[in-house]
Amino acid sequence: MGLIAISGQPGCRFEEVARVTANRLAFELVTASRVATLVEKEFAPLDHVPEKAYPDLIASIVARLARTHHLVLCGDGLEMLSKLLPGLLRIHIVAPDSVRVGNIMLDERLERPAARQLIRTMEEQQRAGRKQRFGQAGLPAQLFDLILNAEQLDSDHLAELIVNAAKSTGLIERGFLSAAAEAQLQFRCRLRLSKHGIVPPDKVALPRKSFAHPSEEIFANLLDFYRIPWEYEPRSFPIQWDREGKVSEAFTPDFYLTEFDMYVELTTMKQSLVTKKNRKVKLLRELYPHVNIQVFYQKDFENLIFKYGLAERTVKV
Repeated sequence: MGLIAISGQPGCRFEEVARVTANRLAFELVTASRVATLVEKEFAPLDHVPEKAYPDLIASIVARLARTHHLVLCGDGLEMLSKLLPGLLRIHIVAPDSVRVGNIMLDERLERPAARQLIRTMEEQQRAGRKQRFGQAGLPAQLFDLILNAEQLDSDHLAELIVNAAKSTGLIERGFLSAAAEAQLQFRCRLRLSKHGIVPPDKVALPRKSFAHPSEEIFANLLDFYRIPWEYEPRSFPIQWDREGKVSEAFTPDFYLTEFDMYVELTTMKQSLVTKKNRKVKLLRELYPHVNIQVFYQKDFENLIFKYGLAERTVKV
């Protein structure tokens, strides 16, 4: 997939550079405002989700768009997505204060002192946003593949340099993101998002009870992402009786997936708990052979999603 992230100092007009670059390469331009619209459509308004979830929200959106388009991403901090989106070409636009202040004076129709103060405010907001969303306020040079100085170059010249860099690295010849690659990336993003309690706005789950363990809520959120109907602890199965025929022990699986007629019991890596649950599951299978039950470690979540083809259940954006 062809991906270019363009950011810059306040007042450098890097948004214009991104637009010109996208036009010349025939890539789709994805601005910060469009990202916010797509995130709100599929997840929730950006101001309603934890800041630390931002990278995975954006990566999920970008992965879906990259199935059918090469992209120019325009926004602060998007170069940090290179960990999630390998091959991302990272561009940063800089300029001296005098140039940036002059641009702000023209763009915002401000006097020089007000323009200078606005730039300082924008810089502070930029640093704070990067720290909250990406855990890093600074901008070390090694975060970027190309840093361009706009002191003597206009948007057309800067865009031409970026186009040449894209051509020299073979970015233009790359195919779109494959369905399999997107599915794997989406799963990793959604699993991390589920740990933040983020679920789609049109989730299909029934009203919830309180979960007994955080891993159960994570699993429920992940099921919601893939539009899998579920019930939490809907039924208890007697598995032991005393001499008088009274139930002495029962087993209540964590989830029931109605679409697959499957009960799911989650467990941890703690061997004592695994042994205890395995004994109950074995008894349940012996006593109720018609009941389909599976024991899942957290690492088995992915197996469930891909075994049943659920990774293909994605919402078009």
